Amino acid sequence: MSTLHEVSTFADLKTGAENYTTYLPILAGKKVGVVTNQTGILKIESENIVIENGIKEYQRIFSNVHLVDFLIERKVQVQKIYAPEHGFRGTADAGELIKDGKDTKTGLPIISLYGDNKKPKPEQLTGIDVMVFDLQDVGARFYTYISSLHYVMEACSENNIPLIVLDRPNPNGSIVDGPILEKEFTSFVGMHPIPVLHGMTIGEYALMINGEKWLKNGVRCQLTVISCLNYNRNMKYSLPIKPSPNLPNDQSINLYASLCFFEGTNVSVGRGTEKQFQIYGSPFLTITDYTFTPKPNIGAKDPMHNGKLCYGEDLSTIEKVNRLELKWLIKAYKSTSDKKAFFNSFFVKLAGTKKLQEQIEKGIPEHEIRKSWEKGSKEFKEMRRNYLIYS
Repeated sequence: MSTLHEVSTFADLKTGAENYTTYLPILAGKKVGVVTNQTGILKIESENIVIENGIKEYQRIFSNVHLVDFLIERKVQVQKIYAPEHGFRGTADAGELIKDGKDTKTGLPIISLYGDNKKPKPEQLTGIDVMVFDLQDVGARFYTYISSLHYVMEACSENNIPLIVLDRPNPNGSIVDGPILEKEFTSFVGMHPIPVLHGMTIGEYALMINGEKWLKNGVRCQLTVISCLNYNRNMKYSLPIKPSPNLPNDQSINLYASLCFFEGTNVSVGRGTEKQFQIYGSPFLTITDYTFTPKPNIGAKDPMHNGKLCYGEDLSTIEKVNRLELKWLIKAYKSTSDKKAFFNSFFVKLAGTKKLQEQIEKGIPEHEIRKSWEKGSKEFKEMRRNYLIYS
């Protein structure tokens, strides 16, 4: 149960999108493009008057409004919507091809930034004076919204379009953990030499991309970050809307970085169930009391082990983790019936290195694996300090 202090603090927190008195003047008279999805919402406060026993009381009422609708209401000249993986409404499967289209509510054209069009083309930016970026990140290197951020920054730089990033809290707070990505394993699920959990907000991360000259040819974006108000990175933050179809709640977001490694194995992380990224299992693990059978659902039209009984473990009620946990991955590898079939080629992209798979296959204990990350983690934290906005 939340304490009154926590409720009050959460109510006072404002995301970058809600800090609109800072960015609306910048957008006045400009033709605007918006990179967003279902997470781009504002919590708007209003007062409700209640009269009880002749006494008038004022209650704070909060309602959610989508950023695009809010901007249009404020007479901002929104021209196009640019949607990342999972689409503008956030219902597509991971990796599913999303086609360009039109938003049925506003009539605005929607340009997909996924598949073969991860980076906006010059012709897709025609008529845009300024770009606004508002996506909810979860603090993990392989969560592709930060990869979309990279490509949008690069396209804006190359086409001389200023970019405004509306910052949002990182629900995994200040956790920095995991192996550093090695350059040879760069992909859309890992574009920069950072650990799996980077402990930054998406606005701070944008500053790092710019500052470290990670964009193509070392170009820099004309970047403005609209910061959150009344936020610190150790504050408990519960997302008001799920950031993607298979991250349905706080528990899944907390476990995401640790369990996502299973996406590079033959073990299911619960896609096709109601406990995505809160359970794991497969037909090839040791028989356990906990079982589940994946079936098609929203966000998983053809889940791994579709219709097959999986043996595994339910983590949906465990205490929150405060680091990248390897124990479930190691446990599953030790109990699988065919170790040669356990890992697939996607694993090294998620890990950002070949070393982690080699360490697990050799039976190296978790505490020793973690020691091998220490040097890289220390160097990253030193670099990271230059870009932090919040205490």
